Amino acid sequence: MGKTVFNKVDYDLDALVKKVALGEIGLPDIQRPFVWKNAKARDLFDSMYKGYPVGYFLFWQNGLSWDEGKTIGTDNKQKTPHLVIVDGQQRLTSLYAVIKGVPVIRENFKKERIEIAFNPMEEKFEVADAAIRRDKSFISDISVLWSEDAKVTRIIKDYLENLRTVREVDEAEELAIEDRILRLQGLRSYPFTALELASDIDEEAVSDVFVRINSKGTPLNQADFILTLMSVFWDEGRAALEEFCRESRKPSKGAASPFNYFIEPSPDQLLRVGVGIAFKRARLKYIYSILRGKDLETEKFSEELRVQQFELLKDAQERVLNLQYWHDFMNCIRQAGFRSGKMISSQNNLLFSYTLYLIGRTEYNVKESDLRQAIARWFFMSAVTGRFTGSPESAMEFDLARLRDVSTADGFVRMLNNICDITLTNDFWAVSLPNDLATSSPRSPSLFAYYAALVLLDSKALFSKLKVEDLLDPTLHANRSAVERHHLFPKGYLTRLGINAVRDTNQIANYALVEWGDNLDISDQAPSDYLPEIKERFNQMELDRMYHLHAMPFNWEHLEFRDFLETRRELMAKIIAEGYVTLAAGEIEEDLAAAEFDLSRVIISGESEELEFKSTLRTNLHTGTRDPRMEFSVLRTIAGFLNTNGGTLVVGVSDDGSPVGIQVDNFANEDKMNLHLVNIVKERMGIQAITSLYVRFDDHEDSRVMVIKCRKVPTPVFLKDGDIERFYIRTGPSTTELSASQTQEYIKQRFGA
Repeated sequence: MGKTVFNKVDYDLDALVKKVALGEIGLPDIQRPFVWKNAKARDLFDSMYKGYPVGYFLFWQNGLSWDEGKTIGTDNKQKTPHLVIVDGQQRLTSLYAVIKGVPVIRENFKKERIEIAFNPMEEKFEVADAAIRRDKSFISDISVLWSEDAKVTRIIKDYLENLRTVREVDEAEELAIEDRILRLQGLRSYPFTALELASDIDEEAVSDVFVRINSKGTPLNQADFILTLMSVFWDEGRAALEEFCRESRKPSKGAASPFNYFIEPSPDQLLRVGVGIAFKRARLKYIYSILRGKDLETEKFSEELRVQQFELLKDAQERVLNLQYWHDFMNCIRQAGFRSGKMISSQNNLLFSYTLYLIGRTEYNVKESDLRQAIARWFFMSAVTGRFTGSPESAMEFDLARLRDVSTADGFVRMLNNICDITLTNDFWAVSLPNDLATSSPRSPSLFAYYAALVLLDSKALFSKLKVEDLLDPTLHANRSAVERHHLFPKGYLTRLGINAVRDTNQIANYALVEWGDNLDISDQAPSDYLPEIKERFNQMELDRMYHLHAMPFNWEHLEFRDFLETRRELMAKIIAEGYVTLAAGEIEEDLAAAEFDLSRVIISGESEELEFKSTLRTNLHTGTRDPRMEFSVLRTIAGFLNTNGGTLVVGVSDDGSPVGIQVDNFANEDKMNLHLVNIVKERMGIQAITSLYVRFDDHEDSRVMVIKCRKVPTPVFLKDGDIERFYIRTGPSTTELSASQTQEYIKQRFGA
């Protein structure tokens, strides 16, 4: 048999309670949420009264001798805990709370006394309520039997006097009552067995022991260990965490408060933020040992090291709980387009973003406006990609490790932006994101990113004059939400088509945000039936913008359902990308879709740095045939606009402003022409270029023309020419190709890369 890692020690209830009160046994649950129902505490005392076994306790020696140890900032404990409890916390908490008559803290952080009543006549225990408190046959709160000034003979006498006011009590009953109350009071000598684990075994082994001997098999996590240590060595630190969490759940009435609409944090979540700041670590695997004062190289414990490490955590936690920092960070999330916790699928993402925010603000002294922009962009990126949903600690550890080579504020911001750039590749926007949108999950990260993009793009709800941002306001509460998810192809209509599976009917791409009244009116009508009446509310420009932002395919109401889903997923991905581009640009630029555009006035003003005319998209007017050189000329101009300050390209107008018309390009319709442009831009310049364009068709004299408005991009766009990638900018009314060295210098100045 191998060497045992524990000792068996016998206690009675009185000794256990005294050791907890003195601080020799660290019992964190008196200060943390207590999850047992009161009925379980009642059953515990009932079992003890009947002489049944109620289980053992598992303690862990803290590694410091009593004479060298000291608590940090505690004034109610006389000794440093020699033992911390690992298994049996809820049981010991119940015993301590009832015996000492002290309140516990519930999961909502409200204090509550556990009042257990006892009926000596029937030897029955109950959880006290109003009826039992009026019932003279009960001692309504057995805690009185163990109070410091308790006189059991007086308690028995008072009980009998009260009982006689409602019934006769004979001598035999009186003796039985006296015996049973004394027997209950004598539970202080009830025997318990404790297994005390040696201080030199690590927390992983402790957790393994816990799992092996606990019937529930629930492993203890690293945060549990650290929070227990805080209760042992830094009571006020843990109390501050829990006070912050408690107050974050209560709406503020004018006073400063951590209340917000994004998260109701738990102490272990805020602890992770503090650990990330103090030790630049996301994995808590070794933090417990460090905070115990253990040297990971020598394996020895040091009081000096323990105090030093706790000071680091103390400093970090002060920043974590700073209300100004907390609410300034929430503005980063709002800037990213998110409006409430209902739009956040990963609290890990939010909390790690807060870690980075605090590091940037308090250690690198990044300018607040720059920091907010960088963190907003980071949060959007990590939200849409689900960066911290799989193995969050590993991903966070990897990102924190990158800070080791960062020494300046500019370097910090550049590091965050670079991670965003290498994560959100063209393949992500064009392939991964549309695939992610192929789900019926109502809490998909890509769905929430789409909603955020609508906020960033200042979109109105579908078929509405009200903005999505206003309708998603978390402070609005009514019987029905101001905005609802509407099935574009209603479920009743799909059922008539034989499509019943929820995974099909509830696809993300089949939903749009509409006002609840419209949702009610649409009911189960076919799209081709309900749409004509709704469209009458809007002019063509409003419809164009609405369809663009809500990713509605051309003629969508007549598409086959599955064709509609596939097409709309691709369009939704582009809108998400467009929202991100707007966010990354650092400013809300002129809305390409909604801006009033006087085509005649623009054409009269002639070509300039931000305006160019092309006679055709693909047709050579001299030969009358399709010519790839025409397409390349159009793409070159678009690339120049994107890489400079944006601009407008009008196709169907000659260099002198004379109308040519798009009919010479021989497309079946305008939608086909638009699709062709999208395909060649995507193929030769990438998805970022597509998401930075807005296309519309307009009349010029007696001809139709194509108007392509280009938004300047936050990262360089190259144009593929065979195996070569070319880089273009606008110089006056011309498009100029830069050499390799010129390109490198321009990108450095324009994009900061």
